[in-house]
Amino acid sequence: MPNTNFPLPKFHFSVQWGGSKIAFTEVSGLNKEMDVIEHRVGSSPNFYKEKMPGMQKLSNITLKRGVFLGDNEFYDWYNTVAQNTVEKRTISISLLDENQQPKVVWTVKDCFIVSLKCTDLKSDANEAAIDTVEVANHGVDVLFKS
Repeated sequence: MPNTNFPLPKFHFSVQWGGSKIAFTEVSGLNKEMDVIEHRVGSSPNFYKEKMPGMQKLSNITLKRGVFLGDNEFYDWYNTVAQNTVEKRTISISLLDENQQPKVVWTVKDCFIVSLKCTDLKSDANEAAIDTVEVANHGVDVLFKS
């Protein structure tokens, strides 16, 4: 039986995004928020506003991965949006255990690129070239597996 006294490490993850199987270095923005609606009925004896849940807000998701020779997949996906043919994809992000098994899976629906940032270039740096893509989405489902 696995030890549940420790949280899962965040460095062991995989991303299925409808492109090649190149590993991503970072994923961020898996956020969900809810607006708060404040309301007070005029005849209420209370001198404060009632709070109720409102519409959900979804953050854009940021994906970072290395630049590889001949790999144009981010650019090709971006061009579908730029040419108004908008290719939407489902992205699946899995937090893995030590046996490569998914333990938490975020399924992000109807994603499309809203920003593509090419790597910065520095003559005095000794690090990998990383491209960053930001995607809008229409919902995030989270599944915890045992």
